[in-house]
Amino acid sequence: MRLHKGDILFRQGESGPLFHIRTGLFKVVRLQEDGSPFLFNLLLPGETIPHHSLLSPKEYHGTAIALMSSEVDVIPCDKWYRSLEEDPYRYKEIALLLQSKLRFTQQRMDQLTVSSPKEKLALMQEWFHTYIGPYPLSDLLTQEEIGQFLGLRRETVNRLLRQTKQAHPG
Repeated sequence: MRLHKGDILFRQGESGPLFHIRTGLFKVVRLQEDGSPFLFNLLLPGETIPHHSLLSPKEYHGTAIALMSSEVDVIPCDKWYRSLEEDPYRYKEIALLLQSKLRFTQQRMDQLTVSSPKEKLALMQEWFHTYIGPYPLSDLLTQEEIGQFLGLRRETVNRLLRQTKQAHPG
């Protein structure tokens, strides 16, 4: 399945298939009580999602939105869970997938625990370049989303991005 920037892969609270991301990037947002979205995860090529449903079904925890053109394989639940029953080796594959996501999350926690907002943004930009490539962070995420992902206020992100542009003009 091909999705374009802004297309929704799945919605919070719904149930459905699993997906394998072949190319692209997705943000996962969760609606807060006041109805505003909160960015809490990024999904990368090679991931099979949702992570919390790899061993047993559960409704989608957030809404996944394509940040760029993306290709995704749809994996019907019955086929996925039957394959686990038929081939116990698949559990090791899932453990390795979850280990990879855990390491990704640890990197994110490391970014959140550095002392200065400037360092947090620099680490996220470095991480972003490593995993996503030459796309500027602010071309794919709003300043509000960058702030949510880093635990910073949007105003702080705005100031830091302006400083970066002034230090490295185009």
